Amino acid sequence: MKKNHLDDACTTILVGKNASLDGSTMIARNDDTFFAVAPHSFVLNPAVNGEKGRKVKSWLNGFEAEVPENGYKWPAVPNVDYKKFGYYDESGINGKNVAMSATESTYGNERALAFDPLVKDGMDEDVIVRMVLPYVDSAKGAVQRTGELIKKFGSPAGNSVLFSDKDDVWYMEIVTGHHWVAQRIPDDSYAVCANRVSIQQVDFNNSDEFMWSEGIQEFVEKNHLNTDKTGWNFRHIFGTDNLKDRHYNTPRVWFGQKYFNPEIQQDPEDGELPFIMKTDHKISVDDIEYVLGSHYNETPFDPFSPYASEDDKHRYRPIGLNRTQNSHVLQIRNDVPEEYAAIMWLCIGYPTFTPYIPFYTNMNETDPSYNDASLEFNFKDAYWMYKALSVLVESNYTEFIQDDIDYLTEIRQELREAVAETDKLAANYSGDELVEFLTDRNQKVVKQMQEKTHKFFGELYTKGINLSKLTFNMDANL
Repeated sequence: MKKNHLDDACTTILVGKNASLDGSTMIARNDDTFFAVAPHSFVLNPAVNGEKGRKVKSWLNGFEAEVPENGYKWPAVPNVDYKKFGYYDESGINGKNVAMSATESTYGNERALAFDPLVKDGMDEDVIVRMVLPYVDSAKGAVQRTGELIKKFGSPAGNSVLFSDKDDVWYMEIVTGHHWVAQRIPDDSYAVCANRVSIQQVDFNNSDEFMWSEGIQEFVEKNHLNTDKTGWNFRHIFGTDNLKDRHYNTPRVWFGQKYFNPEIQQDPEDGELPFIMKTDHKISVDDIEYVLGSHYNETPFDPFSPYASEDDKHRYRPIGLNRTQNSHVLQIRNDVPEEYAAIMWLCIGYPTFTPYIPFYTNMNETDPSYNDASLEFNFKDAYWMYKALSVLVESNYTEFIQDDIDYLTEIRQELREAVAETDKLAANYSGDELVEFLTDRNQKVVKQMQEKTHKFFGELYTKGINLSKLTFNMDANL
């Protein structure tokens, strides 16, 4: 993990439009932090016009830079205590329906870092979203802007960044102070990534599918970094393949690929698992939610398994964690007008036990239960409510897990009904009226989920009373 950073280790899923169930592009990630308790809020940053001289400042390493005077509106999921821990805006979809998720911590090897070390006061993950997302019109343009900023300021950490629009999905890996490669996910493909360099063979003759830092080929040749006799494998040149990868990182990729391609037999410790994958199964939001909340379900490595050995239960780091502060699926749809095509499915809680709420990002505010989160426990906050539910379910896992599965199943149905109804009604609105309508619909869904979750708490507490060990059965006649 990175020293002095709140962000720890995340899991990423990217899906091309022809690989998805409804023709949408999807980028998704778990935001896993070093601390289990790190309150996050969900806020909307308004558009800006003609505001010259604005600057972005990092509270962690002193980085400061001026940003363009015009910018699109964009939602974000920052730390509540940002002055202590940094912004870490994590994810959002801007007013041009460009999505960005940042970052997944990624580690370059010592050979490459020896010749291009990390830049201590460079642009890091705590500010990268606010430096890029408000100012881009496409996913490819977002890669270009990020690359230009890395060239100018350098990077103090290895980071992978996800970008998408209605047509393209890009994955960018920044591995040294100034060098990076980005690859477009083919329309018929998906990818799962987990804290190690994922991109493999790079085709420098195909600028439609690959982008890279200036001079990277010369850098590799000059410093004798290519360990392969043939080809140009980014993972081999810049990445790691060590004990931590085999137990902390690679098995998560293995499980994701096992879920999407169950017909393929692979080794969970195989450092050569492919980056780009295809499957005959069309991928849905539900599929991504399942994988992001998974814990090696139905395998010998599940920490909740009553049959697995203690060694196997703790052999590999699962995808869903108590340290997951938010999990998100950023979906840009192609079967509805662009004014309401962008949906941010947001889970603030353990993704294993709590729901992903759909927010139309063409809104003018978020609900107070999301944008006014407290540093200390407060049940009115979505963050604390869903964290509390997660703790309650896990504390009585055997007795409560089926109830939780039923709760989540019902919610998924209700939320998809709500999205379908909103899409239908949204056709009657345009301009500012549409924004007001979508904002109102978001708030109604939040309230609906609060009520349902409060009711579920009551059911679990009532059931829990009968599980107490402080009980004694007596003859009714005594």
